[in-house]
Amino acid sequence: MHALPQLAELETKYRSELVVVGVHSAKFSQEKSLDNVRQAVLRYDIRHPVANDSGFEVWRRWGVRAWPTFMFVGPDGNVLGKHEGEFDRDALDRAIAGIVADFDAKGLIDRRPMHFVLERDRMADGPLSFPGKVLADADSGTLLIADSNHHRLVMADLDGRVRRIIGSGEPGLRDGGFDTARFQDPQGVALNGDQIFVADTKNHAIRLVNLSAGSVSTLAGTGRQAAGFSRGGPAASTSIKSPWDVARAGEILYIAMAGFHQIWRLDLGSGLITPHAGSGREDIVDGPLAAAQLAQPSGLVCDGSTLFFADSETSSIRTVGLGPDGHVSTIVGEGLFSFGDADGSGGMPRLQHPLGVDLSGGFLYVADTYNNKVKRIELVTGEVTTLFGTGQPGHADGPGKEAMFSEPGGLSAAGDLIYVADTNNHAIRVANIITGTVSTLELNFEDA
Repeated sequence: MHALPQLAELETKYRSELVVVGVHSAKFSQEKSLDNVRQAVLRYDIRHPVANDSGFEVWRRWGVRAWPTFMFVGPDGNVLGKHEGEFDRDALDRAIAGIVADFDAKGLIDRRPMHFVLERDRMADGPLSFPGKVLADADSGTLLIADSNHHRLVMADLDGRVRRIIGSGEPGLRDGGFDTARFQDPQGVALNGDQIFVADTKNHAIRLVNLSAGSVSTLAGTGRQAAGFSRGGPAASTSIKSPWDVARAGEILYIAMAGFHQIWRLDLGSGLITPHAGSGREDIVDGPLAAAQLAQPSGLVCDGSTLFFADSETSSIRTVGLGPDGHVSTIVGEGLFSFGDADGSGGMPRLQHPLGVDLSGGFLYVADTYNNKVKRIELVTGEVTTLFGTGQPGHADGPGKEAMFSEPGGLSAAGDLIYVADTNNHAIRVANIITGTVSTLELNFEDA
């Protein structure tokens, strides 16, 4: 995901010389589905061909060992080399320029244009596009939707009457009024009075929405993805990496920094942003803050003394204390390649790439994303129970065990209702804990 925007820039710059072909070799079983790959191509606005290597045949034949791996093939069909891991955009630019010059001198580059039919051209636009996160606040009667692929926030009441649209809808990083401000794939939000804190994921930034002033500003991040690990510093001048969710506790904003495999903290008083938990190594290792290892934390909620987070790449739900002597612990999850769909307690439960969590009434609710379910964890016993969803991707309302979701990315509890960002269905679903039923929220934009 980090490479895709950089590749898009280079595809544009070298549109007559460079062709990118993506090969998707899935780790999770849910990612092997051709339809789910198609949804991912749409979600990440991929404009080059993508092959679904569901059986790892291409992976094996080309000797791939890591995600991502880049293979360079000359116009004569020979492999020029490969690169494992993320790359420096400018270094890759120079390498491509050199390769182009070499083959140009031999007269081997065919610059006739290539045309591809894009998946997005087959899809009609709707009110929402791949909503990633949702926040339901019962006290204020507010529903905040991260309308991620429309690059905006939708602010409604809990019945779906839209009150405000925040953001122009065009991707970019621009501060200003609600009509002109720009986001890029916003995800998690936190509400505090007339302030909304936003994890602006693809801008690698934390944004602040001031509802009273009708303005958007940038609190943290430079707009450029951090090149390596960071110790932090002044928020406005510190580059960060794929913030995915936010949670506020007093004057501290905690950030699920998926790209760094860490939890970060932003001191709203001093303006300093620093790592809070995680060494930066990707794995599941409990322990003291600096020694613990996380893996793409993507969902975050705080009860005032403890952070609960969905550590998506290890299919786990974990906790971390807020103080400097905090400790990372795991409720559910065992390893980077340990995932599945199993309820129960002890070592039995399995999740598959969960992205969202929320707390309500002594229970932790989980968007078990790749299992297409909403699950509940009893905090005292650790027992995991499926509440809603058959496990198969689809869109069906009705009784909880018959309802269908498609990769729900976030959820938020308000009283007896759980609002679910049903990402691949481009919808907000409402799950009623008392009746055990699921419905689809109809959004009314007339007053927006």
